[in-house]
Amino acid sequence: MNRGLHDIANRFKRKTAASLSPVEPKPRSGIVSRTLLVTAIGLFAGAAALGMVQHPDRSDIPSARIIQSVLPLTAEQVEVSTPSAAPYISETRIRAGDTLAAVLQRLELDAPELQTFLTHDASARSIYKLYPGRSVQAATDEDGNLIWLRYIHTPGNETDGQVVTRMLHVAPAGNSYKAEEITESTDRQTRVAVGTIRSSLFGATDAAGIPDSVTLQMADILSAKIDFLRDLRQGDQFRVVYEVRSHDGRYAGAGRVLALEFINGEKTYNAVWFSPDGKSGSYYDFDGTSLRGAFLRTALKFSRISSTFGMRMHPIHKTWTGHKGVDYAAPSGTPIHSTADGTVEFSGWQNGYGNVVIVKHHGKYSTLYAHQSRIAEGITKGSKISQGQLLGYVGATGWATGPHLHYEFRVDNQPIDPLSVDLPVARTLEPAEIRAFKQAVAPYQQQIQLLTEFQQTLPDALTNVASR
Repeated sequence: MNRGLHDIANRFKRKTAASLSPVEPKPRSGIVSRTLLVTAIGLFAGAAALGMVQHPDRSDIPSARIIQSVLPLTAEQVEVSTPSAAPYISETRIRAGDTLAAVLQRLELDAPELQTFLTHDASARSIYKLYPGRSVQAATDEDGNLIWLRYIHTPGNETDGQVVTRMLHVAPAGNSYKAEEITESTDRQTRVAVGTIRSSLFGATDAAGIPDSVTLQMADILSAKIDFLRDLRQGDQFRVVYEVRSHDGRYAGAGRVLALEFINGEKTYNAVWFSPDGKSGSYYDFDGTSLRGAFLRTALKFSRISSTFGMRMHPIHKTWTGHKGVDYAAPSGTPIHSTADGTVEFSGWQNGYGNVVIVKHHGKYSTLYAHQSRIAEGITKGSKISQGQLLGYVGATGWATGPHLHYEFRVDNQPIDPLSVDLPVARTLEPAEIRAFKQAVAPYQQQIQLLTEFQQTLPDALTNVASR
């Protein structure tokens, strides 16, 4: 077989050499003949090459084997599952200018009289005000019948030191509906962030994805050390560890700053939150020194003094009498904040004071906040209070001619002038508290150190980052 192929190849070579040797010009038919001859040579050469390729010996290929195994199953194991009774849940977010009818229409609810119930029943009054961005959820069965409707009007709210989510829950009840307010706990996560000041504090924290409420806390915590309006410099750096809250996987607001370090010029300032009793607390530097005094000078952030401590003509009784506190004029509804940590000793109505809150502080000190339009939720007798915590709102209840806060500072239950007294310094930590402080602050110091090393290795273009 191979010899025959070699003879064919030799004959083709001779013909090819003859066709390519110099010859006299011939008519065009000669050119066509040579073209056909070259083409034929290519085809025969290809066939010859294919003929010389040796096919594999199929006897060398292993035989295929099919393995079959039967697994015995019980009747319970082969039972077909029944359809799930889980509801179908749809959700929409409230848009600016939305009406209740528009919200229900987007949820595609086939629930007769639902809108009438929501707009007229007092138990559903929280849905009267639709806050843009808040969620409304509806659960229906496979036939489209309403199982429940939820309006998550307060995704993150602090109550008794706990951040919770509050919502309106509406469900069918006979031929009508039933509405109730429910409260669910939120999940807490810890986030970290670093940043470098380029133009402003808010510019740097925005670039790092830090919530504005956390930025305000940072400025407030170190306000006694840094003037954030005048002292900031380009290139100042910060590292911060803070809380965030979530409900059902959704962001429900930022919580407290847990640890902070700020490089201002050539000085380094740090802070960490510490609660000796697990209820109230304050910020200390990493050495355990308090970052604030025991008392604030005023319970209102923006106000003016309308009446000082001492003798005066009473504006209602028209008698010359002693004024036991300081009056701060402010619009009705202005927030009132506790001037120090403590425990609520009294909360309610008291004669000429109207709505009043009295807070007992460490040692022999107490403070009084009178004429409130209303007392804040959760401010009841025995409640633990932190410095700066909301107590209520300015009003004109009791013996008052106009909206203002009457504030008293007492030592051994005797009122003294809060504007002239030397306010006590922050309470120092007890020996047992110092040991607890060192144990509590150690993890935060490690986090801040890691953030410092991380920030120092970043390129300039990436010095504002946050960990989600």
